[in-house]
Amino acid sequence: MESIDNNTKELLKQYIEKIERLEEERNLISNDIKDLLLDAKAKGFVPNIIKQVIKARKMDADTLNEQEALFELYKNAVGLE
Repeated sequence: MESIDNNTKELLKQYIEKIERLEEERNLISNDIKDLLLDAKAKGFVPNIIKQVIKARKMDADTLNEQEALFELYKNAVGLE
């Protein structure tokens, strides 16, 4: 097995530590989002619908319209409307 020089070891350690910090930040943010969704639910909102609205807001208008039209088509096809 090859050995790694000290500079390379230090660089690798820095990458790993940064990734660990970012993963921890991501977990904290994820927990904050969960808390907000729970709060919204307690106020009468539906968390899954909030998530869908957020996803829709990220789409361009054409993509959103196309997906909504397909959704309506599929619902009609299976007798939901």
